[in-house]
Amino acid sequence: MRVLMRSKIHNATVTEANLAYVGSITIDQDLLDHVDLWAGEKVLVVSNTSGARLETYVIAGPRGSGCICVNGAAAHLIGEGEQIIIIAFEITDKPVQPKVILVDEKNRFVRSLVEEPSTVIA
Repeated sequence: MRVLMRSKIHNATVTEANLAYVGSITIDQDLLDHVDLWAGEKVLVVSNTSGARLETYVIAGPRGSGCICVNGAAAHLIGEGEQIIIIAFEITDKPVQPKVILVDEKNRFVRSLVEEPSTVIA
């Protein structure tokens, strides 16, 4: 079994960092649909701005809002205005064709990006 990238939202902008929230990352439901992420799913969040990396879980945000909110203690690491990448992985023994999207500065879908499928070499 291997851990392979399955979903990625590239170049998202953090619209809010909320220390008072219990935890997680809130993501516009439209973006979740594009990359097949579920509420409660574990994701890796990487800041292109600071280099910070953290793992958390997804909360679905209002559809069409463009919200990307880093919540709870994670807001100490990644703040409002930072550019981030959100990645989910799958444990499998088969190749995976990742769903990868590029978003604009308002977190609106721009286009799908083509990533080579992850392959298992026998």
